[in-house]
Amino acid sequence: MWRIVRVLSRLFWRLAWWQKLTLVVCAPLLSLNLAVAFFGESAVFPLSPFFLQEKWTALTLYAKHRPRCLFRGHGDAGALADAAERRYGLPPGLMRAVVEVESGSRPHRISFAGAMGPAQLVPGTAAELGVTDPFDSAQAIDAGARYLAHQLQRTGDVRLAVAAYNAGPGNVAGAVPKNGETEVYVARVMRHFSARR
Repeated sequence: MWRIVRVLSRLFWRLAWWQKLTLVVCAPLLSLNLAVAFFGESAVFPLSPFFLQEKWTALTLYAKHRPRCLFRGHGDAGALADAAERRYGLPPGLMRAVVEVESGSRPHRISFAGAMGPAQLVPGTAAELGVTDPFDSAQAIDAGARYLAHQLQRTGDVRLAVAAYNAGPGNVAGAVPKNGETEVYVARVMRHFSARR
């Protein structure tokens, strides 16, 4: 172990000043993005400078959650989604479709933007919904269903509610936004939803 450290240290000190500076600046960025990719089971560009605060918050919450779930486990995401749909009056199969598209029903998923858990709640939305552990399937799916039900009540249209879940309610004004992501997301959710019906 110490031999590797000595070799790396010698290599570092042989670099030009600008190479050392680049390494020092990029190391935290690289570490953060690689941690999100590894622990969050997602694809993240290693030098991505975007959503740093969200990613840091997600990793912090993940570190708090992980020891607890080793003993408790997670409930079945499909059953939790079905129960949440009934509780909030959502069309049967809609929340299950959202969870499947958002995270593949994986409780420890972290996106490139720092969205967390099976319902892929960003830190701000999770806090707004009173979610203390977005990686806890029961808590996250319940909050996601509540949020989706609110969007459905606000828009009166399933496609627009799903679009608002993805892009945020302020970005959906009577139509699915054409931003290269949301229209694809809505189509995927609607395919899963239709298959379940």
